[in-house]
Amino acid sequence: MSVLDELRSGNFSLYGQWCGLISIVTLILFSILSFSIGWSVVAWLIAFLLIFIEIPLCMKCCPTSSKFDGFMTRFQNSWFRTGAYAVFAILMWIAVGAGNRTVQCVSAILLTIAAISYGVAGARGQTPASSAITGGTGISTIV
Repeated sequence: MSVLDELRSGNFSLYGQWCGLISIVTLILFSILSFSIGWSVVAWLIAFLLIFIEIPLCMKCCPTSSKFDGFMTRFQNSWFRTGAYAVFAILMWIAVGAGNRTVQCVSAILLTIAAISYGVAGARGQTPASSAITGGTGISTIV
């Protein structure tokens, strides 16, 4: 399956995953550019969690503890992902408002779109899917 096939699938959990993947890059990049130690650490922590949430290959390759694995299995639910992304987006919106960090606005927007996408996926009853490019099953098992 190609990225275009995944985008045409109508599966909002895939849209949420792609927004999450792009937000990982923007969180890391813009936290470096924002010159704020506190908010940069928050952005890096969010990006670290998102790497393990959105890239299934990391959970298979990286050695993790059973406690961490148990925590990460909660994110297999679209509603839990919606809540997590909403919290992450709120934190980034606070970072934008608290210190005039307009570069973090891109990350906040992407996290908000991801939360909305996962919310729509949960409302439609779509099971969380992960892109085949990131080591997931893709849409071949869903369609």
